[in-house]
Amino acid sequence: MNSLKEETEKQKMGRMKEVIHRLREEYEDARISLSYETSHELLVATILSAQCTDKQVNRVTPTLFEKYSSVENFAYADVIELASDIHSCGYHNQKAQAIKGSSLVILQEHGGKVPSTMEELLELPGVGRKTANCILGTAYGTPSVVVDTHMIRIMNLLEFTESGLPERIEREIMKIAPMDDW
Repeated sequence: MNSLKEETEKQKMGRMKEVIHRLREEYEDARISLSYETSHELLVATILSAQCTDKQVNRVTPTLFEKYSSVENFAYADVIELASDIHSCGYHNQKAQAIKGSSLVILQEHGGKVPSTMEELLELPGVGRKTANCILGTAYGTPSVVVDTHMIRIMNLLEFTESGLPERIEREIMKIAPMDDW
């Protein structure tokens, strides 16, 4: 393989298409592993997944989504009780504030519907690009690139980037991967 600096964008695109092809063959039924039914449940689950396994989040969310069955329930929840309910996901105080805060904004500024644009999603408490891209791609079918620590490592190992910055990697992937595969 050429060094990253010598490889042209066209060559990277070819390699990326091959990687995507192989992944699709190996994981033809690949999908998000978080359990959810609504875009708001996906938002909550994605916030909980930070520094936590999807498996653990999926253990917590059935009871959580039964107890807090609407955006309103999360928006007006007692934050201490909510933190206790999500304790096993780690960083429970911060995540409870983010879930409550984002739910309140969704209720007050978006009529109870999770926003469908990057700009609006990024205005929600606790929502960064990774979460916003997850919501856009999974809930709304908008082409998006979710960059987490695993993606950073893999994109560097495959020499598609030399960066450790998620937003930069996102832009670099968007240049070399077909939009349908974002």
